[in-house]
Amino acid sequence: MKKHLTHEEINNLDRFPKVNLMNSVTGYKSANLIGTKNSEGATNLAIFNSVCHLGSSPSLIHFTLRPHTVARHTYENILSTKYFTVNQVHSGIIKQAHHTAASFEESVSEFTAAGLTEEYKTDFYAPFVRESAIQLGCEYVNTYKIKENGCLLVIGAIKHLYFDEHIQDSDGFLNLEKAATVCINGLDEYALPKPLDRFEYARPNEAVKSKILK
Repeated sequence: MKKHLTHEEINNLDRFPKVNLMNSVTGYKSANLIGTKNSEGATNLAIFNSVCHLGSSPSLIHFTLRPHTVARHTYENILSTKYFTVNQVHSGIIKQAHHTAASFEESVSEFTAAGLTEEYKTDFYAPFVRESAIQLGCEYVNTYKIKENGCLLVIGAIKHLYFDEHIQDSDGFLNLEKAATVCINGLDEYALPKPLDRFEYARPNEAVKSKILK
């Protein structure tokens, strides 16, 4: 039997049960570390579960931020320098990645505090995470304020892409299982997904064809 909660009942839940429920109800999300550096050279690293593909031509991503009512070092660094990196989290670094969610002072680098390594490539201003198997170097494009709750949707253009060669299939697809890429449920559960299948392009009058289970 399914449990039923109305809008009013959800709103009346205690704070943390409500936060845990509403952050897990939409399913698994991506796990990425966003790396930035401010104009004085201080680096910052933060875990995000909201990074998503926005388009391929041009290649764009987006992520969301809570309202800018307190210090948001990642966002402030992006606005001042226009550059940031997106680094996928794999199973070997989940504790380090989660540690970056702590509220460190701006003078403290989460790279150092969490035990992850800054990496610089092709004169790109923002630091990559050396331990990550998939790394994106992005340039800030725009921010849209969501009027309903004050959250910010940040758009970036992918300027550089790095990944371990062995995880790419012959059709260009990145096999995230080979990269041990994890996902996040809620705010604090890390999971290792297992692929079930890939399918051919769906057409209205044809049966769905498997790419893997042939």
